[in-house]
Amino acid sequence: MAEHVDDTLWNEFHRVVNMTSRELEDWLRTDSAAVDSEVEPDHAGTPTGREVLAVLRKRREDLTAADADCMRRVVDRVLSQPRDDLEPTAGQAAWRHKLMRLGHDPLKPVGA
Repeated sequence: MAEHVDDTLWNEFHRVVNMTSRELEDWLRTDSAAVDSEVEPDHAGTPTGREVLAVLRKRREDLTAADADCMRRVVDRVLSQPRDDLEPTAGQAAWRHKLMRLGHDPLKPVGA
């Protein structure tokens, strides 16, 4: 077991990151696509989004201290978001897209 990631962090990260690695990868590519060009797949998305994707692709025992830091940041950022109204209204797409760059789709249920 990776000494950098305890059970609490592992479980909390996988509870708030409710997109699969494939969903996140597809979203990062879509979000980064421009009208006149497309970003190389390995460079699509934000740096944090790419870090989350890398964490999702690793086995727990292969996680590093940097991965654990990323996991903590993502959990903190997602949990700090208001959750009163999970259905975005007009003008709130940016809020949802920001969270999706972290692997959290607020329209999907949060894992138990």
